[in-house]
Amino acid sequence: MIYDLIIVGGGPAAVAAGVYAARKKLKILVIAGKDGFGGQSLVSADVQNWIGTKSVSGFDLGKMLEEHLRSQDEAEVLEDFVMKVEKMSAGFRVHTENAKALETKTVLVASGSRRKKLGVSGEKELDGRGVAYCSTCDAPLFKNKIVAVVGGGNAGLEAVVDLLSYATKIYLLASGDKLKGDPITQEKIVKSGKVEIILQAKTSEILGDKFVSGLKYDDGISKIAKELKLDGVFVEIGSVSNTDFVKDLVQVNKYGEIIVDHKTQRTSLGGIWAAGDVTDVAYKQNNISAGDAIKAVLNIYDYLNKNL
Repeated sequence: MIYDLIIVGGGPAAVAAGVYAARKKLKILVIAGKDGFGGQSLVSADVQNWIGTKSVSGFDLGKMLEEHLRSQDEAEVLEDFVMKVEKMSAGFRVHTENAKALETKTVLVASGSRRKKLGVSGEKELDGRGVAYCSTCDAPLFKNKIVAVVGGGNAGLEAVVDLLSYATKIYLLASGDKLKGDPITQEKIVKSGKVEIILQAKTSEILGDKFVSGLKYDDGISKIAKELKLDGVFVEIGSVSNTDFVKDLVQVNKYGEIIVDHKTQRTSLGGIWAAGDVTDVAYKQNNISAGDAIKAVLNIYDYLNKNL
């Protein structure tokens, strides 16, 4: 069997693409991975910015996405990991972890990204219970709380800005001897009076039983281990795009993100499109990812019709 389109991913971008492609009567396969549907939102206790839904847990959002996709008669779903995409004389061959070799005319990469982790004790255990990786998504959950943001670059500064309207006190921990982010944003957070900046701080442990209660860090100035009492920790040290299986075929930037034409979502290689957090899109948001994926599918549909 040769598919019209194989979509790689299980988040909002992949599902939106799958629904639209199925409604266009394309012969499609969505390879969602073994972690299920929902993408990075799976770890969010309460998603409040998915348009049309005032509040939904990441787990329930994932279920909603899966149910919508599987309700499409034309949509075939495979729970497997893509290991490699191979360019053929006509189309592509997609290799999965379970040794399947699937042929397709086109590919849409919607595999998202994964947040860089601190790798310290308590981070994994308290993920979604006070440990957060998306200030845009989760800042409202920390109203009148004391939080820490780990990361001295633009991601960390922007997280602080998102939290200013909600948290009563914000600690900004940076591993270097100065902040690396935008000077104007630095000035804004300093003027807020809510933020305490701690430089040369290396987070060593996140504390808590059922929920975050504090954070330990090594003070590079005093050489003393210190502790903060907190209600939440935002880890903002960057992300890694899930592009290993395709990065040798398409152009990526210095961050490993796939470079696309933002009018069509086409990559540098004809026949491959990309959408969502895996691309060089400026804003990594569920709603934007879904819209970009729909844009890609509509362009893929036109491409296939022209190449029949």
